Amino acid sequence: MAIIRYTGIYNADGGVWGETRYVIGHMLGTAACSLCDITHSPIRRKPQWDAMVARLGVPFTVRHRNEITPAEIAHVATTGLPVVLAHHDDGSISTVLQNSELDAAAGSVDAFESALTQPALAA
Repeated sequence: MAIIRYTGIYNADGGVWGETRYVIGHMLGTAACSLCDITHSPIRRKPQWDAMVARLGVPFTVRHRNEITPAEIAHVATTGLPVVLAHHDDGSISTVLQNSELDAAAGSVDAFESALTQPALAA
């Protein structure tokens, strides 16, 4: 099963009101999204993020939780948010990185890229 694309899903709603609510909540410490911390600085999307996506060789889209497809909704019901999903050529979806792994990247695009592209080590 080849990966044909990735989808990152933020633990935040899109749209002007959703994004405003997240920014205020983030500043007050009542809202958090480790994927947001990886893809964005406080002002805009990180250039390092765009460069990493260009290196992947497959599309990587990010969506807010109120913008996902029914198949993605069903999948994240078991994984929680934020999450990175892989879409495979047979139509299946798998979880690549969950919140704990995104938290471990601590906002670093380089750490995220390593976690995304390195196979998990056997325990």
